[in-house]
Amino acid sequence: MKLSILDQSPISSGSSAGTALRESARLARAAEKMGYHRYWIAEHHDMPGLACPSPEIMLSYIGAETEKIRIGAGAVLLPHYKPYKVAETFHMLSVLFPGRIDLGIGRAPGGSAEATMALSDNFLENVRTMPQKFKELLHFIHGDFPKENFYSSLKAAPVPRVPPEVWLLGTSIKSGRLAAQTGTAYAFGEFMSDKDGVDMLKEYKTRFQPKYELKQPKSLLTVSAVCADSTEKAKELAGSLRLWRIQQLKGITGGIPSVEEAKSYTYSPEEREMLQSSEGKLIAGNPAEVKRKLIGMGGKYGVNEIMIVTITHSYEDRLRSYELIANEMGEMMT
Repeated sequence: MKLSILDQSPISSGSSAGTALRESARLARAAEKMGYHRYWIAEHHDMPGLACPSPEIMLSYIGAETEKIRIGAGAVLLPHYKPYKVAETFHMLSVLFPGRIDLGIGRAPGGSAEATMALSDNFLENVRTMPQKFKELLHFIHGDFPKENFYSSLKAAPVPRVPPEVWLLGTSIKSGRLAAQTGTAYAFGEFMSDKDGVDMLKEYKTRFQPKYELKQPKSLLTVSAVCADSTEKAKELAGSLRLWRIQQLKGITGGIPSVEEAKSYTYSPEEREMLQSSEGKLIAGNPAEVKRKLIGMGGKYGVNEIMIVTITHSYEDRLRSYELIANEMGEMMT
């Protein structure tokens, strides 16, 4: 089973966005050495606790700091942008880092209503036309507009020898169907979905229609996990994420709380109820426990690649979590 990393560039309380972004670069370098297959970085806008609004900028930085690990966006939020500009940007990254670039596409706003309005005047309409925008993007990536199309003579230059690998990210059946229809890979965000994605992934595979380089359906599962030397330690570290989620839901701004802050916080009955829906989505345990759950989820969902997102207050704890998982999975990652 391949393991990959989804990095949201978390900002720890008392720290800064600059530190978080430098830690993301450190994490990508370490992930390459540990044998992780790909490293993706997410896009968020004016979201307290998360540092990266521009994956493409971070990818140019991280690509120069690594040698072979696949790197990509998880995801570019297409309703905010014109497909041509996205294609140009990721073509350029593919020229700089041949055969290593993934272009993950999502449809979420990635931030507040104010941020959404500042980025795109008519976000809801852009979401409605997302399938058309996505297909237009694919035409720009592959340079295959029909001759009668207005853009048929336009190239998203520089044109790379190896185009970026396009993934559609989602948590709904709509995304899976669009990925199948367009012959693209599909990443199911299990960690942020309230739906069971097993049937969604089955339908994606059944409906898949080869169109470009991808001849067979290709999918991965994204999960949230915290691993430590002991179960007790892992659950303690995960307390920071739980408290941060409550703070987000209550509109409290700030970075990822420390373990001490989380341990001293008293949850109200209402807050505990808020956490219930996401509690089962977090894997927290020792290496053997995490391995068992990852293998089980891979079998349940029928995927041979799992992407892990880990948020802790301390970068060292986050790095250690990924190290423990990689060491426990061992040769299974090859």
